[in-house]
Amino acid sequence: MENVTIAEAGLEDLNDVAFMFDQYRQFYDQNEDLELAKEFLGGHMEHNTSIIFLASFNGRNCGFAQLYPTFCSVEASPILVLYDLFVLPEFRNRNIGTSLLNHCLSVAKLRGASRIDLETSYDNTGAQKLYESLGYEKDNEFYKYSLEI
Repeated sequence: MENVTIAEAGLEDLNDVAFMFDQYRQFYDQNEDLELAKEFLGGHMEHNTSIIFLASFNGRNCGFAQLYPTFCSVEASPILVLYDLFVLPEFRNRNIGTSLLNHCLSVAKLRGASRIDLETSYDNTGAQKLYESLGYEKDNEFYKYSLEI
């Protein structure tokens, strides 16, 4: 029987998560750099500055989600930013992304978060469809700005 499990990733999972994180970055037009992926994620794991969930399908690691805890001053409450969500291509269309998102929602509720925020590129229509199917709504009230440094 096919089985999806979700668990919080630890340093013992760093190689698998870093491999997928590197694939994720390449999806967003970044150069392949497995060492950078390991350093970046390892630092977050060691300092507890993000929460990384690892999805396994029939015992094989196949996807991850990374959340950054932060706060909403206006609501005076904690929120989570879902910054990274990735499923290896050969495991897509098996509800792994949905399982990861549902797990993130459960954790957000346990932590007393008022919401989960996320962004995706305009052309990532597959992800948009998934998010919207789970109740995420596009923000039509605020613009997003960035300042490159």
